[in-house]
Amino acid sequence: MKTQSSRIMIFTFIGVLFLSASSACAKTVEEYFSRGNDYSKQGNFTQAVSDYTKAIEINHNDANIYNNRGLAYKNQGKVTEAISDFTRAIQINPNLGLAYNNRGNAYTSQGNFTQAISDFTRFIQINPNLGLAYSNRGNAYYVAKEYNIAWLDVRKAEELGYTVDPNFITALKKALGRDK
Repeated sequence: MKTQSSRIMIFTFIGVLFLSASSACAKTVEEYFSRGNDYSKQGNFTQAVSDYTKAIEINHNDANIYNNRGLAYKNQGKVTEAISDFTRAIQINPNLGLAYNNRGNAYTSQGNFTQAISDFTRFIQINPNLGLAYSNRGNAYYVAKEYNIAWLDVRKAEELGYTVDPNFITALKKALGRDK
């Protein structure tokens, strides 16, 4: 009887060790998300995507994770995947302005200015006092050759205290014939 109880104790001890070791290796959504952010800051977008994907596998209803993975995809040049992630982020949280901004930038890079302008307009509706939104929409209008509307957005961005790229302002003034 004593040997059987010793065996039970040994197996219980081994089981506890195994569970402790496996939980020590397990990562939380927050850990994967944080590490993905760190990898993004370092420019290691492949590893960032991997960690964001692991976080999504644990919690597929966090708009911020999809938004950040979308940014990592965009930085890898995977614009279609980026747009898909930004769209999912917006589906989860329709008031996540940065997801509209990021998707708008992705659409701009594809040459889809109508959709980009729509997304930047929604970003402005959510964050009307954020100069970045106006600057980005102004850029989309500029590449769509809507120079007068682009100028209005640039002026609004500056009114809100946002520093618009001086090279962009110079190019816009030239396009408007105001470069003198």
